[in-house]
Amino acid sequence: MESSSSLKNSDDISVSETNQFKEIQLSNLEQKKNWYPAQNLHLFKGYWFDPTELQGLISSQEHFTPHPNDIILCNYPKSGMTWLKSLCYAIMKRTQLTDSTANRLLTELPHNIVPFLETPVHNDLPLWATHTPFNLLPNSIVKSNCKIIYIWRNPKDVLISLWHFIATIGGSETIPLEEAFQKFCDGVSAYGPYWDHVLGYWEASLKFPERVMVIKYEDLQVDTCELVKRVAEFMGCGFSVEEERSGLVERVVELCSFKSLSNLEVNKSKKCFDIWPVKFEHRAFFRKGEVGDWENYLTAEMAAKLDEIAGMKFGGSGLSFTS
Repeated sequence: MESSSSLKNSDDISVSETNQFKEIQLSNLEQKKNWYPAQNLHLFKGYWFDPTELQGLISSQEHFTPHPNDIILCNYPKSGMTWLKSLCYAIMKRTQLTDSTANRLLTELPHNIVPFLETPVHNDLPLWATHTPFNLLPNSIVKSNCKIIYIWRNPKDVLISLWHFIATIGGSETIPLEEAFQKFCDGVSAYGPYWDHVLGYWEASLKFPERVMVIKYEDLQVDTCELVKRVAEFMGCGFSVEEERSGLVERVVELCSFKSLSNLEVNKSKKCFDIWPVKFEHRAFFRKGEVGDWENYLTAEMAAKLDEIAGMKFGGSGLSFTS
């Protein structure tokens, strides 16, 4: 049912027109060195993309058409997408969790179960994912009735997780942490600036809470069951009293825990997730999943600088994070 604050109201929200994405000449866009030795990052509409990501963005603008009941899972890279995909799939398919042939989480990488909307793949589920900033989402999503769930994470942990993840493909040629740190602070990273990415979805959730839900990775770690129940309710498939009494919420949480998923053979595999031209082994998506791992890598000065930037960027927004 449409409400007066629906995202369909283009007067209340920034909507990107498809023709803005046609005939883009990469050579005309500002470029900067990427975090690994491949293609440069290109600045487009205030955000940095490598050419493959930018092409995916253009393709989704031109071709992606959601169904009204679709749910779009969004985040800045390395902020909990693997976990969010797993939880939302398990919530939606919770009657099949004990069926080893029907429960795809037992045999497939979560990123193959819930595809990215920028990739031309068939999807039988009403679940899609994207790292695209809010103001660059396809018009078809902005104007539809589908819901958006965004997960964000302490920027210090995002930086470390992203640097390690990129190192799985860049190896010794990945830029040093000190250089990655400076680029992250400056907003020069894929889909960055991180700060603008988070704020875009946060502000949308304040305007349109019935359409956009924002959750924090750290909160999900602290009280997973409670947040899973809230997410299920937002998705339109809340747990019944009987399901809660039977422990179904806890079973969903246990199945999707880092320990459970990382120990599955499919997720320990050296097989590559090959939807993107860049190849990532399945196991690269399951490094630690911890809160506060940044303490093992960042100096006190680096941590203080990121806290200062976050305080400046998020100040007055209502956003806060565990430092």
